[in-house]
Amino acid sequence: MTKNLHDIVTHAAATFPERIALHYKAAALSYAELAQHTLSTAIRLQSVDIQRFDRVAVYLPKQFETVVSLFACSMAGAVFVPINPALKAAQVAHILQDCNVRLLITSKDRLASLEAELHLCSDLHSVLLTDSDETHSLAHIQVRPYQQICSNPLQHYAHATDQDMAAILYTSGSTGKPKGVVLSHRNMLVGAQSVSSYLANSSQDVILALLPLSFDYGLSQLTTAFLTGASVVLLDFFLVQDVVRAVQRHGVTGIAAVPPLWAQLAKANWAPGSTDTVRYLTNSGGAMPQPLLAQLQQIFSKAEPYLMYGLTEAFRSTYLPPPELAKRPGSMGKAIPNAEVVVVREDGSLCGPNEPGELVHRGPLVSLGYWNAPEKTAERFKFDPVAPKGIQLPQLAVWSGDTVRYDEDGFLYFIGRRDEMIKTSGYRVSPTEVEEAVYQLSPQLQDVAAIGVPHAELGQAILVLLACKDGVEPDTNTWLNQLKRSLPNFMHPKVLLVQPALPKNANGKIDRKLLSEQYQSYFSETTV
Repeated sequence: MTKNLHDIVTHAAATFPERIALHYKAAALSYAELAQHTLSTAIRLQSVDIQRFDRVAVYLPKQFETVVSLFACSMAGAVFVPINPALKAAQVAHILQDCNVRLLITSKDRLASLEAELHLCSDLHSVLLTDSDETHSLAHIQVRPYQQICSNPLQHYAHATDQDMAAILYTSGSTGKPKGVVLSHRNMLVGAQSVSSYLANSSQDVILALLPLSFDYGLSQLTTAFLTGASVVLLDFFLVQDVVRAVQRHGVTGIAAVPPLWAQLAKANWAPGSTDTVRYLTNSGGAMPQPLLAQLQQIFSKAEPYLMYGLTEAFRSTYLPPPELAKRPGSMGKAIPNAEVVVVREDGSLCGPNEPGELVHRGPLVSLGYWNAPEKTAERFKFDPVAPKGIQLPQLAVWSGDTVRYDEDGFLYFIGRRDEMIKTSGYRVSPTEVEEAVYQLSPQLQDVAAIGVPHAELGQAILVLLACKDGVEPDTNTWLNQLKRSLPNFMHPKVLLVQPALPKNANGKIDRKLLSEQYQSYFSETTV
């Protein structure tokens, strides 16, 4: 029985021992080797006193050790916390503190970048370095090598259930710092079963992993592949031609990306026949523009496009079957297998066809809530509007905050977000987090507002409007360069605009809605 996430690795190793599980650069790991590395790493984790449900963070680019560590955490009874390798020290430290990480797996250079922040991480007792054999202390933390032979047997937790927490994925909210979404083993296993069923994944597939493994969408490439015995090509790329070469070299059959990444791939030099092995494309993280979709259909002429919608709180929600693409342009599709998605009014009653309402996701993919944030959990995880009123069910539904409608045939269409989240390059970015970084630039700042403005390639670009105290003339180019050092790439403002004052609403708060309306066309009217 597949009860815990690591079971899909051990089952695949038993069924397809010689099949390649992972490609990385010129190297490869078979499923038998992946299972062995996962076991030895799980024993290594327990050898440094990692107990059941302890949080283990992995802060690495995509490589063998990254993937092995995630599944080894599951095998060791721990909870893995994948950290986006694009994040800078301040954001990483927030995650380490927020979910009380006990052990960090990283590299020497990344550890060096974090040293100034680690004194704040009181729960962190150990760091395992993937590229060092040294052992030393760093403040209250013991730094050890990742690779070490341990003779101890693995301690099994016989009574673990599929409802136990397995991972915490960090996602931005509209206010404040990112919050951790707690996923159970069941969430991820059911997600893998659902997605692999409609994509018809099999052991013959070769899936290209372009997205960060800290994304639910990126992590899904691993879980669907391992469940079905497919191969995964790990790729952190700098040039789009790297992707072209990977597709040709490995005979890639499936590619997942977000709209800005698809826009880049559409500009690549695809030689005739270079995409013939690709049988499907998937998109999530934002609406796919129709002209871009048409361009991709020409480039990947033998591939079926699957347009999907998901939220970290429910792992994956809807997809549009390829035969419906031409008939229903702009549709998010319907619920994936073993999930139900409904559209509701504010009182929880169900909307009728073409009536705008909030998308609510119910079923086994709904996560366990936010880590250490009961108030935020209560705001988003609420009563199930479909459940019978005569029984109080423990499983709540996740209210997405997205306004949608459905047509007479039940196909869903996205209308907009209820909150102020900025959706850029496939990432959800908190305007508050960007504003806090801007405020650090100068004590002369009076008001700052970060808004998302439509942008042809990014989906939304981050535009920051700021007002300074009288007589101050800021050097916005210098400030932009400073922000590039303190914020990850996807959080960088495209433009800083200095204003005499920012508009306020009746409550005295910055009127973000008015600013968003005023600057909707900013990037279509300028050459920035």
